[in-house]
Amino acid sequence: MAKSTGKKEQSLAFGGQALIEGIMMRSGDHVVICVRQPDGGISTYNQEISSMVKQGQVLGIPFIRGIIILFETMYFGIKGIFHSANVALDDDEEFTWKEYVLVLVAVVGMIGFFMVTPFLLANYLGLTGFFLNITESAVRLTLFGLYLFFVSRWGEFKRVLQYHGAEHKAINAHEAGANMDTETVAEFSRLNPRCGTSFLFIVMIISILVFSVLPRSSFMMRIAYRIILIPVLGAISYEVLKVSDKYQDSPVMQLVITPGLAMQRLTTQEPEPSMIEVALAALKEVKRLNKIDASG
Repeated sequence: MAKSTGKKEQSLAFGGQALIEGIMMRSGDHVVICVRQPDGGISTYNQEISSMVKQGQVLGIPFIRGIIILFETMYFGIKGIFHSANVALDDDEEFTWKEYVLVLVAVVGMIGFFMVTPFLLANYLGLTGFFLNITESAVRLTLFGLYLFFVSRWGEFKRVLQYHGAEHKAINAHEAGANMDTETVAEFSRLNPRCGTSFLFIVMIISILVFSVLPRSSFMMRIAYRIILIPVLGAISYEVLKVSDKYQDSPVMQLVITPGLAMQRLTTQEPEPSMIEVALAALKEVKRLNKIDASG
């Protein structure tokens, strides 16, 4: 990995997401989507946004903001996937709100599967209390790991994971103050402590603690908890992720960060140079829109 040549910039807080043959970068005020076109060019789309978290003091309160950001991220993520599919496949068809709903239902269904199935398996073993929660989380982590392992072998999805790696390399290079050229960025790690993969691992740890303190209830209520409390788990985990990033050099936070980084070896792949070019195009556009020097 290239050495840091500059101080981490605090003037631009952004995150990214891998898309179909592209990358989405989001700052506080803009969303940028760059996609590799069939003819080899890079399509760039940007949209000014106004996060609900910034619109009112109440919505910006810790934990409440985590719930809002969770739903905003899901919305822009789905929108980005549809846009990238249209560009990459050279399709002018516009997706309707019904198709958005179908994708949202599919996403919620997958989340429900990973939240409920491990509980059913652990409960089948006759476990209770803390041991049930530990076993449930271990099963959930195993299922998720197996899912990532198999989908990463699928050709088309593997390319998405490569773009995920390109996104991380670009962000890591930017925060290190390195030169933003393809060769330099390629030397950086494809792992990032603020990745959604690390977030998911934190959710699993938080779920153990939360489900352990819930009052004893019926079987159906315990299943309902695992669906209803997803936004709560996400809100708590978001705050933990922010603290872990701020104090990432702390030995305690290293224990929190390390498992998520290890899991990222499944959710990211080493990108091709052309993929890094797309990530850099998205990053430079976000910096331009936020009036930050895009040359470095």
